[in-house]
Amino acid sequence: MKQLRIGVLVGTFVVAGVLAWAGSRLWDAFGTLPPVPVAAPVVLALIAAILVATALSLRSRLKAQRERESRARGVDPMMAARAVVFGQASALAAALVAGVYGGVGVFLLTEALGRGTRTEQAVYAGFAVLAGAAVVAAALWLERVCKLPEDDEPEPPDDAGE
Repeated sequence: MKQLRIGVLVGTFVVAGVLAWAGSRLWDAFGTLPPVPVAAPVVLALIAAILVATALSLRSRLKAQRERESRARGVDPMMAARAVVFGQASALAAALVAGVYGGVGVFLLTEALGRGTRTEQAVYAGFAVLAGAAVVAAALWLERVCKLPEDDEPEPPDDAGE
């Protein structure tokens, strides 16, 4: 399984942010921009909490397994792989969602700050960006927890027997 690259996450965030900013300008020119839901940062924070709880659980179980404790519960490799895939998917989705809310938030702060309800919407968008960053951080930590230790022995070259 390939490790998640931070450049991909940052690129997703930036592209989504620029497109959301441009889309917000266009939408506001033709009508009223829909409000940022209050639930957006809450849902992202909940996902981050689930990822952290999963990482803490797996970390303690893997540590007990490595130290060969008698009461250690083993970690099924498929469960660990599923946790990593969940973390990677969550990180990509959170980078996209945080980029969208970041672009909308920048638009709200720069173009429509004079309106009272728009300031509140910009705050919700800012919290959504922070919660999205928390999801990305938790997912990267979960991926690190589940990473297999590197082999200390170097691989023999392919032509060693010839």
